[in-house]
Amino acid sequence: MNTQEKPVASPCVSLCALDEDDLCVGCQRSADEIRRWGLMSNEERREVLQHCSERLRLSGQLM
Repeated sequence: MNTQEKPVASPCVSLCALDEDDLCVGCQRSADEIRRWGLMSNEERREVLQHCSERLRLSGQLM
């Protein structure tokens, strides 16, 4: 039985464009986070997803 955890999926929604703060308008990841996603551990990916949610909330796009 495989006990390895599945990789945390990318939040990409195929609306790829960086805003003036170097954040993707589709997924809210920074350019650096996007570049490093494939090398990140699941723990790091979850931290990035938390940052994305916080960015959305602060921008007023997520309640």
